[in-house]
Amino acid sequence: MKSGQTVRSFFIPEMFEHIKNRFPFPKEKWRKFLGSFQRMNVPAKTLLLKEGEVSCNAYYLEKGMVRAWYNNDGKDVTFQFFPENTMFSSLESFKKGLPSMVSFETIEPCILYKINKPDVEAFLEEVYENPELRNLFMDALFERVFDYMKHFFSFIKDTPQQRYLNLVKQKPEIIKRVPQHYIASYLGITTVHLSRIKSKILKEGL
Repeated sequence: MKSGQTVRSFFIPEMFEHIKNRFPFPKEKWRKFLGSFQRMNVPAKTLLLKEGEVSCNAYYLEKGMVRAWYNNDGKDVTFQFFPENTMFSSLESFKKGLPSMVSFETIEPCILYKINKPDVEAFLEEVYENPELRNLFMDALFERVFDYMKHFFSFIKDTPQQRYLNLVKQKPEIIKRVPQHYIASYLGITTVHLSRIKSKILKEGL
C-alpha cells in the first residue's frame, strides 16, 4: 500500500479489542462503528491537521508516534505525544467547528485509522442513551484532560530536571523514540539545557 493511501475497513481489528472491552456495546453496533474507520499508512513528518484548520476527523494510532504542537511567535512548541493504541483529535475544534489551536504531525512512519465527525457523532448519540456507557466515555475523556492538567501544573511546581525524570519514569517510550529537540520543547527548555540535565543525572546516578 502506498503512503497516505486509505482503505475502508470492514472488520474489527485486533487493536480495537481493548476499546471494545472497556465499552460494553452490542457487537453489531461495534462492527458498524469500527467499519467507519479508514486505514492510513503515512510517512514521518506528515501533517494530519494544521493549526488554524477545522478538525473534521479523529484518529486511532496503530503503529508509530504522533505529536501535537503549536506555533508561539515562530517557535515550534510540542504540547503532547501520542504513542500506539491511542485516539486523538483537536477536541474543541472537532466538537465545535472552531480553528484548531494545535497541529498534529507524525514523528515516525505511522499506521492510523481515521474516522470522520458524522460517524463519531452517530456513535456518541447511542452512547449517550446508555448511562453506563456515557459514564465510561466521560471517564475516558477526563483521563485525557487530567493528563493535560498534570503537564500544565508540572511547569508551575517542578524544575526542568524533575519534569524530565517524571517523563523518564512515566513515559519511557518517548525518551527512547522521540528526537531530543521535541522532548526539549515538550519540557519547555532548549536542547542544550536538556543535554546538561542528562549529563547531571548520569553524573549523580539519579
